[in-house]
Amino acid sequence: MTILIIEDEKKLVEILKKALKAEKYAVDAAYDGEEGLAKAMKNKYTLILLDIMMPKKDGMEVCRELRAHHIPTPIIMLTARGLVGDRVQGLDLGADDYLVKPFGITELLARIRAVLRRRKTVEQPILKVGDLVMDGNRHEVTRAGKKLALTPKEYRLLETLVRNAGQALSRRQLLDEAWGSEFVEINHELNVHMRYLRRKMDPAGTKPLIHTIRRVGYTLREK
Repeated sequence: MTILIIEDEKKLVEILKKALKAEKYAVDAAYDGEEGLAKAMKNKYTLILLDIMMPKKDGMEVCRELRAHHIPTPIIMLTARGLVGDRVQGLDLGADDYLVKPFGITELLARIRAVLRRRKTVEQPILKVGDLVMDGNRHEVTRAGKKLALTPKEYRLLETLVRNAGQALSRRQLLDEAWGSEFVEINHELNVHMRYLRRKMDPAGTKPLIHTIRRVGYTLREK
């Protein structure tokens, strides 16, 4: 298992390398955002430790580009910025966890184990409902053979619906899965994202798969 560290503080990188190698992880490193993005796009890693404040390209942009290119590698963001808004932004862009500096090595190792355990538990490479196919390995979605260009948030919402196909999911369940349990909906965020998702999923002339359940939420099923 190889972990990629994208971090410009070389002393911290050396500390992390030593700790990770002691836990039997192989380690690769990049010292700016552009180098890190190039490595993450080219090679297959078990997990990425991603700093936010970096030269050339910051961690938020690196995360955004990786998810836009459907790179599913788990990402833990490392940053001195601990504001709730920063954490929400990172998670919205597709990060799996967020650790504020300074942090203890034991906590970092526990976070890595937890993220990898969650990914392994939910892993199911191919999910199908009718002519809809979700390929977890490629992080791709197709309908009737046509690839759908989904944002990270749309992908998470759809994955939740597909994994629970035929079941009625409440708005709170969907918000928890896509935004996290601490998220407070202010501007009808779920409605907006579901509207965009439906436009991509159910264009004119196709049989709708996503259905609204009045006063409850949504479900995905073939009628």
